[in-house]
Amino acid sequence: MAYKRVVILGGGFAGVYTAMYLERHLHGCSDVEIVLINNENYLVFQPMLPEVISGNMGILDTVSPIRRLCPRTKLYVRRVEDVDVVNKTVVLSPGFRPRSLTIKYDHLVVALGNVTDFRGMSGLHDHAMPFKTLADALRLRDHLIHVLAEADIETDPELKEQLLTFVVAGGGFSGVECCAEMADFVRRAARSYHRIKASDIRCVLVHSRERILNREMPESLGLYGQKILTKRGVELQLNHRLKAASPEFAVLDDGTRIPTKTLVSTVPSSPNPVVENMDVPKVKGRIISDLEMQVQGFEDVWALGDCALVPSPTGEGYCPPTAQFAIRQAKTCADNIMASFGRNKGKRKQFKFKELGKMAQLGHRTAIAQLFGWLNLHGFFAWVFWRAIYWVKLPGLDRKIKVGASWFLDLLVPPELVQTKLDVPSAMTHEHYEPGEIVFREGDLGDRLYIIVNGEAEVYHDTGQGGAPVARLGAGEVFGEFSLLENKSRSASVRCVDAMDVITIAKSEFGPLVTYLPSLRQSFESMMQTRLDGNGTPSESSQSHE
Repeated sequence: MAYKRVVILGGGFAGVYTAMYLERHLHGCSDVEIVLINNENYLVFQPMLPEVISGNMGILDTVSPIRRLCPRTKLYVRRVEDVDVVNKTVVLSPGFRPRSLTIKYDHLVVALGNVTDFRGMSGLHDHAMPFKTLADALRLRDHLIHVLAEADIETDPELKEQLLTFVVAGGGFSGVECCAEMADFVRRAARSYHRIKASDIRCVLVHSRERILNREMPESLGLYGQKILTKRGVELQLNHRLKAASPEFAVLDDGTRIPTKTLVSTVPSSPNPVVENMDVPKVKGRIISDLEMQVQGFEDVWALGDCALVPSPTGEGYCPPTAQFAIRQAKTCADNIMASFGRNKGKRKQFKFKELGKMAQLGHRTAIAQLFGWLNLHGFFAWVFWRAIYWVKLPGLDRKIKVGASWFLDLLVPPELVQTKLDVPSAMTHEHYEPGEIVFREGDLGDRLYIIVNGEAEVYHDTGQGGAPVARLGAGEVFGEFSLLENKSRSASVRCVDAMDVITIAKSEFGPLVTYLPSLRQSFESMMQTRLDGNGTPSESSQSHE
């Protein structure tokens, strides 16, 4: 048999388990190379990710190294840039050198998961935190500890209330479990802070339907989940969608503004951009596969998991994007790839699997579960069952031991409120502001330069009654430079008039720019002098010049 290469895109359950099953088939054989391409070198055990927020599990307990799970597979930790199904090539992002890498394949397995897509939702990309990866969970945990510490020393009651308001958008499995775990964590952690009471904390779950888990769970369990969350102080905003976000607010579709510094969004979920750009049959961004996991019209392309539209073996609808289906689809895919190589007597298999059940934890040692489509469980017993099932499903004995130890210690030792500060603030950011929002106030410390991309703002002096505008700013104009150049406090306030997007540059980066580009500094100083000559007082705005 000629040498063959199987390239797998994606390191989730579907991709990793396809590699694992192929390795079992190829034990002792060297005529097939398995290549797996993923952004990370580990598999995230997604159902347990919310427990990273609370510290019930160690930082690395929810992940398993792909190289340990698939020792024979060649792993490329890079981003997929492009897939050419005609020339049978995959283009990867550059590494240390600015050069792309092209890999040829004989068989391609597409197992790329969905991504959180905020396109068309103003400000969400800039101000909402996604919750899909280990990095997302760690970033959220760090952020929660940070806002609690700030709230403990904040003297402004409005800002303190804003710091202690936590909003989660999305009432599916991810949103509900994230909100439940986060609510438990912040209330338990608040005991370690002297000036925060449990009653000060507000947790809000926004969902577009009439009840949470409306697609995932039967009505009785969904309503039970709502009852438990409400009892624990979670405010449910049902039949509402998250419309926009700014540094100060979460904005709902009816115009309601929820003041918050913590917004987590688990919706909307959309196909991976690589899948969207592939020239294969798709429906609503998902690749059309058959029960053999083969892509319609291709002998050498296979698709499974979240990115694929696989018919349900029952003949009704399509397979849901869950781990239990992805793992079984991976086995079918691996078997059929081997059959195409002439192994397994060349006989292909069709995907056959009936859903075993669905489970969701609600925090505080409570869960809901539906087994075999008819047995409903809730409460503490369901939580014990949830943990037992997922503990058994954890890949690798070492992971089972570590997770078991973490759960045992969680019963004896309170969570550590340690902030890792792994997320380094960006020097250049995009921000969105809604009409009426204050960008900064007169007297604030100057920390950023603002460049208006679209929308409008007005400059005013704070007289205690809102202040009359002294200038109006639009797209292409900049503001905030005076206090940075003079190292002084803000000389005026700036307020958004029309929904506005801006690019900001931190003081730490603005300083070197004007230091090493004297002409740029002279330009800003010239504009400042013009304003001084015009009205006798410095303004926090200027017209941009090239």
